[in-house]
Amino acid sequence: MAKDKLLFTPGPLTTSRTVKEAMLHDMGSRDEEFIAMVRDIRRQLLELGGASQASGYEAVLVQGSGTFGVESVLSSAIPAKGKLLILVNGAYGERMVQMATRYGIATEVLRWSEDEMVDPASVQKALNADAAITHVVIVDCETTTGILNPTEKVGAIVQAAGRTFIVDAMSSFGAVPTDLAAGGIDYLISSANKCIEGVPGFSFVLARRSKLESCKGQARTLSLDLYEQWRGLEGNGQFRYTPPTHTLLAFAQALKELAEEGGVAGRAARYLGNHNALKAGMKELGFLPYLAPEVQSYIITAFHYPGDTNFKFEEFYRRLSQRDMVIYPGKLGHVDCFRMGNIGRLKDKDIQALLVAVEGVLKEMSVAIPVARPK
Repeated sequence: MAKDKLLFTPGPLTTSRTVKEAMLHDMGSRDEEFIAMVRDIRRQLLELGGASQASGYEAVLVQGSGTFGVESVLSSAIPAKGKLLILVNGAYGERMVQMATRYGIATEVLRWSEDEMVDPASVQKALNADAAITHVVIVDCETTTGILNPTEKVGAIVQAAGRTFIVDAMSSFGAVPTDLAAGGIDYLISSANKCIEGVPGFSFVLARRSKLESCKGQARTLSLDLYEQWRGLEGNGQFRYTPPTHTLLAFAQALKELAEEGGVAGRAARYLGNHNALKAGMKELGFLPYLAPEVQSYIITAFHYPGDTNFKFEEFYRRLSQRDMVIYPGKLGHVDCFRMGNIGRLKDKDIQALLVAVEGVLKEMSVAIPVARPK
């Protein structure tokens, strides 16, 4: 079997051997053991969000990637006469604009530069000016750059205005502390293959039950009907359509390993250490981060291309991949950047190995490395 490469990406990402091994079993989707496991996964996800069924929240699992989860919420939660305010400062916010447009949902869009956080005051102004807005959606950590938005501040504004708050927490849930009720969050969306360090195959929605109940009969799709998916899981514990059984087995193991690491706080500490080591090492090699430190998350970091004309990203990427190191291309429209993720089953030794590989590749490409390295 070929050696696994280290994935310095925002997901899919490097997983532990034990998470991979958990998939080496077959399980029937109607077996009591499987149904019990799904029920326990749903309970644990709510606990990670500081909630429970007793506190009025539900966890709904949705087959497909994180994008499927986002589309499930947007196509189910917003009524025909509703209006959605989308807060955009990256590619994943723009993707939600595409979804809303495709479904014919009335939409208002507020945009910021990709290196700027969402401005809560602008959200307040928009809600004051337009009483027709019923729902607001934000990307908590914009994977385009790694910027961390002021989600709690926006949530307080949305809640006070009596609107529904939707949070795409794809790249933050499980490593950034989350309190659904305190954050005024009505729907939170994430996926198996991000900070909880599972494998791709399903997304999940943590929803306020009263909001979920209001979705009955208004979904614009069949398979992504969030209300019916929830009712199916609550009714007989089963998915309406074929569940990703092996992915769920891996996820149950990943949740166990998250708890063993010290939960969200423990995982955040490791990711922060990865980020700090990566940023310091890349700076020594002449790479400048795209974002200012005060808005940068520890999830993924975007770096400017160096000024040397010998640097060609495609060659840089290929040579790193040949050394079993996989990074991520940029997603910015106006700045030449690439991205490096700090999440997944990566430790300091892996970050140091990446930095050694980057230095070696730069020398192979005859890209200048600063002689007097910055402190």
